[in-house]
Amino acid sequence: MTQMSVPPKIEIIPANAPFSEGQRLWLNGFLVGMLGLDGSTALSPIENGALLAPQGDGDDGEAPWHDPAMPIADRMKLAEGRPLRRRMMAAMAQQDCGQCGYNCADYSDSIANKSEARLNLCAPGGKETARMLKQLFEEVDKAPAAKPAAGAARAASAPAAPEVKAELGRARENPAEATFLSRRLLNKGGSEKETYHVEFDLSESKLDYVVGDSFGVFARNDLGLVDQIIALLGASHTTKVNNKTLREALVEDVSLSPAPDKLFELLSFITGGAQREKARALAQGEDPDGDAATLDVMAALQKFSGTRPHPEAFVEALEPLQPRLYSISSSHNATPGKLSLTVDSVRYVIGKRKRLGVASTFLGERIAEGDKLKVYVQKAHGFGLPQDPKTPVIMIGPGTGVAPFRAFLLDRKATGAQGKNWLFFGHQRSDCDFFYRDELNAMKTSGLLTRLSLAWSRDGEKKFYVQDRMRELGREVWTWLAEGAHLYICGDAKRMAKDVERALVDIVAQFGARSTDEAVSFVADLKKKGRFQADVY
Repeated sequence: MTQMSVPPKIEIIPANAPFSEGQRLWLNGFLVGMLGLDGSTALSPIENGALLAPQGDGDDGEAPWHDPAMPIADRMKLAEGRPLRRRMMAAMAQQDCGQCGYNCADYSDSIANKSEARLNLCAPGGKETARMLKQLFEEVDKAPAAKPAAGAARAASAPAAPEVKAELGRARENPAEATFLSRRLLNKGGSEKETYHVEFDLSESKLDYVVGDSFGVFARNDLGLVDQIIALLGASHTTKVNNKTLREALVEDVSLSPAPDKLFELLSFITGGAQREKARALAQGEDPDGDAATLDVMAALQKFSGTRPHPEAFVEALEPLQPRLYSISSSHNATPGKLSLTVDSVRYVIGKRKRLGVASTFLGERIAEGDKLKVYVQKAHGFGLPQDPKTPVIMIGPGTGVAPFRAFLLDRKATGAQGKNWLFFGHQRSDCDFFYRDELNAMKTSGLLTRLSLAWSRDGEKKFYVQDRMRELGREVWTWLAEGAHLYICGDAKRMAKDVERALVDIVAQFGARSTDEAVSFVADLKKKGRFQADVY
């Protein structure tokens, strides 16, 4: 009897993917069949374990605008002539931060194919992204449909996939509960900053994470601000709105900064004359009085004082309160069941009124020890320790950018990794802004931290930053890179990250004996190979 040949088992969906075993097996079998990996003709290519996006709409797949430091006007110019879904991607803030529940490319694809109706989820992009998406969305029904990818006919006739719900605590749509444990001020007297080391207990949710991941926090608005807004509305805090009191809805559900276009539209309906024209102009993205950038919800109500929207209409005009993501500053391997963040409390004054960062001050002062809050782990994409524990790493993280690198170091210690570790850290003043001073010095003494290079921008007459320290130690930086080191940066996308990358190009040119163009190509190649990774915001 001839034995029937059995196709080899091919695992497309890994065992650690966020699916049940039944869902994983179904998806794996479906994709193997659809892609022709069961011995039939292949229908779509696979690259690096991921399905390539369909290219049937004439798009070359490249995204030169995918740079969080680039202004939206420049991004949109680079995307001119591209398919609608790619222009929508260019409108995103390009951080792939995950706060919207997608990366930038997937969010834009979902809007373009109408599977996602919300145009206001890009928290870093804010109003300018939402306005651009609204403008682009008007083209959706006019745009020619993209040609179906090869294999679409077979996929269309396949049975419907079982509905997949994200595992608890693995997505913003299905958050878990964590317990707030403690906060500790990292600055000393004389600092201009207020930065906290914040700890959580994850033991009840059984959430774990990998260093490089981010932590999503569902914060609540300040009760004092909420009550001032209710007073401006002339309403009672017990008024019912969507099965909640008005106070509960304003504390838990909606963003109170900045004022959205829909609020100005609402105000234009209930006022008249010059005030109506101003409200209409603001709703269209204009700035009639030169103050549009400072108008949060309370300031908008004060600007149009005397207008009292109905509480339910008012709440419906506001944007949803988005979760905030923070780089994790601890290691699950070192302290299982616990997680920490490094959080700058945001406070500033506009006019005579103090403004507060919602999540940062929630974690810095409003939440009490033992309180529960909704959280989730956002898996990192392209930001994590090298697979080989012997690989040297160079970490550049000024200010709160040190957070993931503290996690890296704790993880390498816990796992016994043998690779060399070099940290560049900087802030304003050495005597009051040296976060984790004792801890980092102890790591250096023990040999875990091979090099610790510091930069203080306010200690001397001339400002001195981490990129200046990098240039000063350029020969050693180049030596580490030549030895195969991976380089990481974390922090501000618009200034620090650009300045660090420019310094790196200069170092490669000078000590690697390359022209500027060759140095730029060398750094681009580091990125392509995963040896230069960034966590920027």
